[in-house]
Amino acid sequence: MKLALIGIGQAGGKVVDRFLAYDDAIDREFVEDGIAVNTATADLQGLEYVPRTNRILIGQSRVNGHGVGGDNELGAEIAEADIDEVQHAIDRVPTHELDAFLVVAGMGGGTGSGGAPVLAKHLKQLYTQPVYGLGILPATDEGGIYTLNAARSFQTFVREADNLLVFDNDVWRSAGESVQGGYDRINREIVERFGLLFAAGEVGYGDDVAESVVDSSEIINTLSGGGVSTIGYASETVDTSGDGLLSSLTGGNDAGGFDEGSATTRLSSLVRKATLGRLTLQCNVGSTDRGLVVATGPSTELSRKGIERGRQWLEDETGSMEIRGGDYPISDSDEVGAIVLLSGVTDVSRIDQLQQVAIEAQETTEVVNARAQDEFASLVDTGGELDALF
Repeated sequence: MKLALIGIGQAGGKVVDRFLAYDDAIDREFVEDGIAVNTATADLQGLEYVPRTNRILIGQSRVNGHGVGGDNELGAEIAEADIDEVQHAIDRVPTHELDAFLVVAGMGGGTGSGGAPVLAKHLKQLYTQPVYGLGILPATDEGGIYTLNAARSFQTFVREADNLLVFDNDVWRSAGESVQGGYDRINREIVERFGLLFAAGEVGYGDDVAESVVDSSEIINTLSGGGVSTIGYASETVDTSGDGLLSSLTGGNDAGGFDEGSATTRLSSLVRKATLGRLTLQCNVGSTDRGLVVATGPSTELSRKGIERGRQWLEDETGSMEIRGGDYPISDSDEVGAIVLLSGVTDVSRIDQLQQVAIEAQETTEVVNARAQDEFASLVDTGGELDALF
């Protein structure tokens, strides 16, 4: 699947940078181009793989390259005002070759949470390709302002994007881990899961060809219902030294040959682990609207029967009749894995928490505004009484 990645804010830019590194490492070329947008000069300078011409500084007249200080309303205003500067970079991307845009942002920061919905809306007005969001939720211990930013912008981002894929830092932070080390590891987790999904179907010269191809249309159809999506992934190391599938197809029965029963059991088990283990956003699997199962690994170890059994199991778990499945062969891998994409999930406790934060913030704002108006009215009345005395 060919993507144009646009990271907005510090977290968004760093994740796009890692996507570019990952794409280069696996040599699948699923990233057509990567752009980083920020209000802080230092954040753009710290990137390694995003070309300098694609590092776009916005809001110079407002914040002079120093960022918006967590103010997502200011972040949205700047993104709206300077959208043409971002568009100039997008104009250099061969959009006729794209399958979709992916807008990446941390939902806790001011620039990302404020600017991402603005950018998604702009792209949808200009292009026919789907515009997806990748939103990274802040951990609850990162501070109230970050949670409030996420609460304020989440619903807007969901509405403006064709689908919002979510990664929840709260689930993935390890106890005792340093902040920097934690974010580095989390970014790798994000890129591995979403990268494997989007790289599926991009076959290079000399690559193994999938028996049941997962191409861009399968992913687009799975995400077409909109809403919120989450991804699970599970893998297992395998011994690839035997003759594998080739031996079984040619009638070989050596001890190292392909064991269809074991391969089937392994894949169906991995689908369960990917679904019921740590998703990028924990949810009630039964609330899924659409789903996709992708088996990854050396073609000699992928069982078509295992993929189908895993797909049928997910269909039963979700109650959805729209569960697709296929494989993504990786010839030089010693791991068999399963990627599970759950799209249009609705029963998500984390989102309920964010909505409650947004409601409480709105109520607090209304109380503060009403109190301020009462105090102002009282001052006006007092001023009138004083005028009457003189």
